[in-house]
Amino acid sequence: MAHSDLDDFDYKNGDDKYRIIEDDNIIYRFKVPEADMVNSPAHYTRGRVEAIEVIEDAIQDAPSPAEGMLQAQVIKYLLRLWLKEKPMQDAKKARWYLDRLIEKLEKGT
Repeated sequence: MAHSDLDDFDYKNGDDKYRIIEDDNIIYRFKVPEADMVNSPAHYTRGRVEAIEVIEDAIQDAPSPAEGMLQAQVIKYLLRLWLKEKPMQDAKKARWYLDRLIEKLEKGT
């Protein structure tokens, strides 16, 4: 089962979610694993590289911790933009952090 299918299930039994697949008149029932929303949430692990790895690589040359943090926030919100329920909200958050980063760069830190 693909990682992106963790929220896709056919039925629930208590807290457990199950996927049903029928093949050649045989019915298979698979328990859908719970997403780990702390260590590996789906909206940060989509693709070939985890978002944290992209962010760490991108900010390593930032001129200051504050500017690196602002850049990291912009990247974070843009990377998960289409994976959350409210993409406009994440786009506006990215813009808020980008505006702050631009202000810092214009002031010279």
